Amino acid sequence: MKIRYMLLILVILSIVSVFIGVKEITPLDLFNLTDETVQILLISRLPRLISILIAGASMSIAGLIMQQLSRNKFVSPTTAGTMDFARLGILVSMIVFASSSPLVKMVVAFIFALAGTFLFMKILENIKFKDAVFIPLVGLMLGNIVSSVATFFAYRSDLIQNISSWLIGDFSLIIKGRYELIFVSLPLLIIAYMYANRFTIAGLGEDFSKNLGLNYRQVVNIGLSIVALITSSVILTVGMIPFLGLIIPNIVSIYQGDNLKKSLSHTAILGAIFVLFSDILGRIIIFPYEIPINLTVGVIGSGIFIYLLLRRQRT
Repeated sequence: MKIRYMLLILVILSIVSVFIGVKEITPLDLFNLTDETVQILLISRLPRLISILIAGASMSIAGLIMQQLSRNKFVSPTTAGTMDFARLGILVSMIVFASSSPLVKMVVAFIFALAGTFLFMKILENIKFKDAVFIPLVGLMLGNIVSSVATFFAYRSDLIQNISSWLIGDFSLIIKGRYELIFVSLPLLIIAYMYANRFTIAGLGEDFSKNLGLNYRQVVNIGLSIVALITSSVILTVGMIPFLGLIIPNIVSIYQGDNLKKSLSHTAILGAIFVLFSDILGRIIIFPYEIPINLTVGVIGSGIFIYLLLRRQRT
């Protein structure tokens, strides 16, 4: 889990990713660039690589923040209903603001994702039986209810195909001009790093935080706002990537502990590596066709999630 080794793996996978595609491009072609090669690199391959790295890092950190604030290792945007509320927000923007820009859709999705996350945290506060596995089950049930509501209104508005597309995380459609919205996550990652120590203290509980002079509610609101904005921008750009914010923080915490500032960089890099590896795997299994990223991440992530549950029972 040393940074230099992880960065080396990330660089190697990034180079491999750039040269994988239906149009064959080799490293030697970089010394004799043609107009076609430059267009493929600038319009498709590099935007795809950038979006993979940002999506992997930002969603992993969003999961880390949620786990810290909720004090539960099995809470993430996937298991807290945040993604489902964001998808409902996108549907509402498509119905109410039919010709709206992606930025308007992101704002509406952010409002719904933030409201859904606050609702989950409120439910969490009122639950007496706070077993580590029981809490994410509540979030999954809440998310399924919201997803059913979204599907119902999508059928009524004849938008079922549109809303279904947001369920499929896919980097194959990422091209220049269609991925820039994901850059919204970058300043949020900086803010998350600045508030890392406060998030760590807030994770110790409201009473303990107040005794240390921390404005607990303000810190929680900032943390949940970061999670909602990151989730909205990633879903609008890429689609839903399940389990990412769940498994990466858990893996990092095994080696780095629960100090948020210490584990933030490891979480971001490992998340980017995991998504990049899954994307490369999905591109080569049935080459020249692709397996959507939500399928590869979902299969691998669900296996790791089951392992984490069994590991918790053993320990």
